[in-house]
Amino acid sequence: MTSQGRFLTAEWRNLVMLNYEVEPEILASRVPAGCEIDSWDGRTFVSVVGFQFLATRVLGLSIPFHRNFEEVNLRFYVRRKEEGAWRRGVVFVRELVPRHAIAFVANQVYGEKYFALPMRHEVELSDTVGMNRVSYHWRRRGAWEGVAATFSGPAITPGEETEEAFITEHYWGYSRRSSEITVEYQVEHPRWKVWQADTASLDCDVRALYGDAFREPLDAPPSTAFVAEGSPVVVHMGRRLV
Repeated sequence: MTSQGRFLTAEWRNLVMLNYEVEPEILASRVPAGCEIDSWDGRTFVSVVGFQFLATRVLGLSIPFHRNFEEVNLRFYVRRKEEGAWRRGVVFVRELVPRHAIAFVANQVYGEKYFALPMRHEVELSDTVGMNRVSYHWRRRGAWEGVAATFSGPAITPGEETEEAFITEHYWGYSRRSSEITVEYQVEHPRWKVWQADTASLDCDVRALYGDAFREPLDAPPSTAFVAEGSPVVVHMGRRLV
């Protein structure tokens, strides 16, 4: 099957990716119809991902005040078989952005779970081999919460069978519209170079933001954490699966 037409083009940059091992059972009710939970080396993950949207265009149009912004999402990994081949994708539990219009459009077009909150970020990159730091913050209930990572040294291109590749190379999105309706959309980008994080932190009220099911795994330190360089991306229009 060929891809649907382009809906959005942008650059995704400076991705902080905190990964937490979870029991598959806590995700089972969230898996869209036609998909199954994807795992790596027998382990099931959710990831908190913060990044910059830059030079954003929707249907080819650049919308004032909506070109550059932050996003932080909680996601997990699924796969779906199409014409005998597996499509590896992500499902979002919650996505935070700073603009109400962005949240509205994404929720209407893809059936996603976007929420608009005040947001900010800090990117501190060294010109040498020194320490780098990237953080993303959102203001909720009168307090700032956030995700952050420090990293150093050269970025690497992960091998195909590595955990880094598993986390960064799911090129489909799936949204659960109902128990029977799934929306599928394709995301195109080249393979990203990544750094292993030296330190990583998630500072938020997990139960209030993501629900009680995620409180225990996300209150613990992440099992792994990466920072991805990012690249230009293309997000295609979604389609309902029959």
